[in-house]
Amino acid sequence: MTTETILSIFLGIGLAASVGFRVFVPLFALSLASYFNVWELNESWEWIGSLAAVITLGVATLVEIFAYYIPYIDNLLDTISVPLAAVAGTAVMVSTVADLSPVVTWAMAIIAGGGTAAAIKGASGATRLTSTATTGGLGNPVVSTVETGTSLVMSALSIFLPIIAIIGVILILMFIFWIYRKIRPRKA
Repeated sequence: MTTETILSIFLGIGLAASVGFRVFVPLFALSLASYFNVWELNESWEWIGSLAAVITLGVATLVEIFAYYIPYIDNLLDTISVPLAAVAGTAVMVSTVADLSPVVTWAMAIIAGGGTAAAIKGASGATRLTSTATTGGLGNPVVSTVETGTSLVMSALSIFLPIIAIIGVILILMFIFWIYRKIRPRKA
């Protein structure tokens, strides 16, 4: 496996984790990176780097970010975005992985890309639901700001520093697992 292949896997996993916080932010970041020739995508995914895709994903990103600041709409968005995050996480992984057979690429995309995105989206949705229940939704803008910021940072790290991004993904997943163990009911 070449260094380029390893970095492309790290990029894909980092963007998939970012998808878990905001679905369109990493897609828009990947579109910009491709449009400005910062990152080369697989041949069948080059359309993501077109001007039309940049504009469309940019608008979708803005709509998604602002929609998460509307009380109760944010919870509705979480409901529909868990499966969407799994699909988008798989897509960013497939579009970025270089020099692997299609079978390995798709298996890795579904497991590492889709799985990472769905796990993080599920945890962030649970966080927002807890915030809604405990603050009547008043704490949700703080949750939304943290999620958007994390998605922006993880997207940038994934594109420019994929090795640091993969460390960030590991830390995020460890934190989610730690929280899960803390809140999981104990067996008697």
